[in-house]
Amino acid sequence: MMLKNTLLLCGMCLVYMIHAQEVEFIRCATPQAIDYQEKITPGYKEQIDLVFDKSKQWSKNNGRLKTDYVIPVVVHVVYNTPEQNLHDSIILNQIENLNKDFNRLSDDAGNLRPLFNPVVGPSNITFALAWVDENGSPTNGITRTQTNLTTFGSFGALLGNLDDIERVKSTANGGVSPWNQDEYLNIWVCNMSINLLGNETTALLGYATPPDGLPNWPAGAVAGLSDGVVIQYQCFGSNNPNPLPNPDGSGTFLEVLGRTVTHEVGHYLGLRHIWGDGGCTAEDGVDDTPNASGQSNFDCDDTKNTCVDNIPELGGDAPDMIENFMDYSSESCQNAFTLGQIGIMTGVLDNYRPNLGDGNPLSISDKESNTVVYPNPFNELLTIQAEQGEIAEIILFTLDGKVVYNTTLNQSVIEIDTQNFDAGAYILKLVQTNKTESTKKVVKL
Repeated sequence: MMLKNTLLLCGMCLVYMIHAQEVEFIRCATPQAIDYQEKITPGYKEQIDLVFDKSKQWSKNNGRLKTDYVIPVVVHVVYNTPEQNLHDSIILNQIENLNKDFNRLSDDAGNLRPLFNPVVGPSNITFALAWVDENGSPTNGITRTQTNLTTFGSFGALLGNLDDIERVKSTANGGVSPWNQDEYLNIWVCNMSINLLGNETTALLGYATPPDGLPNWPAGAVAGLSDGVVIQYQCFGSNNPNPLPNPDGSGTFLEVLGRTVTHEVGHYLGLRHIWGDGGCTAEDGVDDTPNASGQSNFDCDDTKNTCVDNIPELGGDAPDMIENFMDYSSESCQNAFTLGQIGIMTGVLDNYRPNLGDGNPLSISDKESNTVVYPNPFNELLTIQAEQGEIAEIILFTLDGKVVYNTTLNQSVIEIDTQNFDAGAYILKLVQTNKTESTKKVVKL
């Protein structure tokens, strides 16, 4: 299923059409967003397609360079009103949900139709709120900036002009500038609503920048879209108290499970929409996702089979995969990435975002620690041994930044009883008596 269509920049998840005094939003303004960057940087669309094709071929020919990837995340909350200043608990919830979605650990993962079981799996890509900033100082991975702008949204986005929204990525323009985009996934959470006849109307849920793979271009050549993900504040986290209005005008609200972020991070790591932003002939370029004539519309219609295709792993022709995170189905029925999609994302991390997936900023101040951690993965006991000197402090974090174990001591060997720890991945930070530090990823079975 090769695709030579222009890849998404996606995300502009929600373009709208005006009907009298209503706004009906549609979930992606991909052509406008790509054209915006293409006008600024001719050749942008071609480079995005090249990245996609090379990442796909890399995954087929070479597999993956690492068994797992840790992506440091900084969440920039840019707010005008108190309700937009999301509580830490909402941010931690979103990071947790992002990790569950990317690794098939969500509570609803079992709702996948059995037909698709042969083509799905965990990505072994995890996301951790950074605890070291660009300057090597401790951080919780969250920045908060109050802006005098009531919204970053505008009607210009309808015409493919993202200048107003992109202000959120600039301290000088009312937002906050990104941390090093080679080493951190920057996520901006803000208000992108539009003002329609005096009423604030949600018109855009989020967008992301796929890797463009232009390392040989002169500095400043790729202007315009600053690398990262932007999310409407009502769509962040499954415990967000701010309701998201249903676009059908019914006065009801959509269920939010944090999967707008999952979808946009998929785009950030190179994925296209599963319908390829076109009809049955506009494929997404992934061999194990069924073709679809178009996106779902906030529903969970499992009767659709809108295109005829042949996927051997699925027994030939297969129905539309509404469970896929890269569709526009209801968040309540999305629960999977396919192995082909995972191959593309890891191919992107290996080749086009190489400084991102190794958790580098999590250990900016690391030096050789001369410590051994075993077994890893572990079950009940985790042993930490200093080959030289002694250990002064041990901190164990969940991937969403929650500290589950912290002790200070002066010992060369320590055993941690982890019987009460939940299964999953953790980040272990070690500080030795000589002040050297190190971070390691460990996994509880």
